[in-house]
Amino acid sequence: MKKTLTSLAAVALLMPALAMAERSGEEVYSSKCIACHMSGAAGAPKLGDAAAWAPRVEKGMDVMLASVKNGLNGMPPMGICMDCSDGEITAAIQHLLENSKYSTV
Repeated sequence: MKKTLTSLAAVALLMPALAMAERSGEEVYSSKCIACHMSGAAGAPKLGDAAAWAPRVEKGMDVMLASVKNGLNGMPPMGICMDCSDGEITAAIQHLLENSKYSTV
C-alpha cells in the first residue's frame, strides 16, 4: 500500500511537467498550421514549395517568428496557435522549412 501511494505521489508531481512539455514542430504543424500551409489558403507558403519559402528564409528565423507571433497578411497572430510557446512556433517553422527543401535557417 505504501509503495502504491509513493508511486501515485510521484505521478502527481510529474503531471504538471508532462502537461507543459513542448510539442514538436510536426505536432504543431499537424494540429495548427496544416490547414493553410497545405493548401496555400490566404497566400500561405505551402509545405514543400521551396520557391515560396526562399524570400522568408533570407529574412531569417527571428523575422519569421515575429511574423507568426504578430500575424502577417492573411495569417492571424500566433497562426491560430494561441497556446504555442516561441519554441513550439520555431519548431513548426523548422518543420515547414525542412519539408520544403531547407535544412537550416
